Amino acid sequence: MTTLFIPSPSSGVWHLFGLPLRAYALCIIVGIIVGGVIASRRWRARGGTPDTLELVIAVAIPCGIVGARIYHVITDYQLYFGPGRDPLDALKIWNGGLGIWGAVAGGVLGGYLVGRRRKVRFPAMLDAVAPGLVVAQAIGRLGNWFNQELFGRPTTLPWGLEIDERYRPTAYEQYATFHPTFLYELLWNLGVAGVLVGTLLGIGFGALAVYALRERAVVPLDLVLLGAGTLVLVAVVAGALPALRAAWRSPLPGIVD
Repeated sequence: MTTLFIPSPSSGVWHLFGLPLRAYALCIIVGIIVGGVIASRRWRARGGTPDTLELVIAVAIPCGIVGARIYHVITDYQLYFGPGRDPLDALKIWNGGLGIWGAVAGGVLGGYLVGRRRKVRFPAMLDAVAPGLVVAQAIGRLGNWFNQELFGRPTTLPWGLEIDERYRPTAYEQYATFHPTFLYELLWNLGVAGVLVGTLLGIGFGALAVYALRERAVVPLDLVLLGAGTLVLVAVVAGALPALRAAWRSPLPGIVD
């Protein structure tokens, strides 16, 4: 093991009066709250009514979580179906396993249905929500840290993440520190949020700002940047080790599944 490394939390669950408090869930909740506050301020600045956005968020969140879980189960079906697997584990969302693209699809669908019923300009609402959503994803990535998941190939870099032996993939038990992929995604998401806000404010991005200011351009820009981050992380961090790729689990809100 290297002298310098990022330690993993000793536990991701605390008990209060006999009830389990899971860090994974708390990170998601905090991300939702912070993202909602950012979206609300941006929506009000555009002349939108708070009650409409609150209803959209209230519907989009459960739809997004369901979509994210379905996406994860479909793409990582071998974790839940087959010899020695329990299909009921697919319902245990607290153990981790949510995919961003399923979350986006489910959340957008739920929000669209509410927006259509309320007769609001849905592209404008997406434009207001996008930066907050990416910040929520970043905060949610801390849940991976507590769960000791979403890490890449072994590394001796000083920011390597220490992983307990019971969480290490097969054939990599001898390695103690791995690339902290959750941290890379967290930082990437914050950078994406900065780019989105910067382009909308016209700060330092020139023609990109002019393009993104068009109502329908911000969300595609968001998806392109998130997708680019996914490709980089898979190619650089996990691409060289397919065995690790299979063990790479992903919770909401996040990029790689």
